[in-house]
Amino acid sequence: MARTAHTPEERAALQTRRRFARRQWARRWLAWKYVVAALLLVVLVGGGTYAVFFSDALAADGVEVTGERTLTDDQVREVARVPLGDPLARVDLDAIQRRVESLPVVKSAEVSRQWPHDVLIEVEERTAVAVVEIAGSLRGLDAEGIVFGTYREAPDGLPRVRTTATTSGDALREAALVVAALPSDLAARVNHVEVLTVDQIALELKDGRRVRWGSSAQSEEKAEVLEALLLQDAQVYDVSVPGNPTTSSR
Repeated sequence: MARTAHTPEERAALQTRRRFARRQWARRWLAWKYVVAALLLVVLVGGGTYAVFFSDALAADGVEVTGERTLTDDQVREVARVPLGDPLARVDLDAIQRRVESLPVVKSAEVSRQWPHDVLIEVEERTAVAVVEIAGSLRGLDAEGIVFGTYREAPDGLPRVRTTATTSGDALREAALVVAALPSDLAARVNHVEVLTVDQIALELKDGRRVRWGSSAQSEEKAEVLEALLLQDAQVYDVSVPGNPTTSSR
């Protein structure tokens, strides 16, 4: 069959229909492209969520401990109770931090995820500024008045805090503030600190001389006054009111 010749008008109409068909196809493909992209995004997000929060691909399988001095890694890991094998993203870091900070010797702890499989526990231990005897045991006392740890013998360089049966926790904290404020050379001359109440704190020096300190208020000023006062020959030095210090023979 012979091919029918198209007139210029027919060819123009045919080209118009083809261009229209291409535009229609392009519009349909653009719409489907967004649908396909959205579906791929859903699959990727869903797969990623499953991999991170529910599968064992990113499970916690190690615990790293840093910053400890007297504690061992195993002691920290034991109290931390990190749920090894659980997805790392679902591990409760706050709960681990609370458990580690429940150790008396721990001042603070920071817990973080170390992708892809580890939990990092950074420990800051308390530092003793004095030793206090409680129920027959020597315990450390930090600058915040927190009692922690035990010692067989008092460490060198740490003054001992003596309490009575009626010494309150507030009074013990005051004593800790006093000791923490002492310059190192003065602290080295202190045999022990006696604590009766929050404003009845005294220092017993190693040479037998006694210092009435009062409360922890103005401790730095009291220490400066005492340094000069100790040059005077006396047995008792009173710096409880640093602006009006006194000395006596007994």
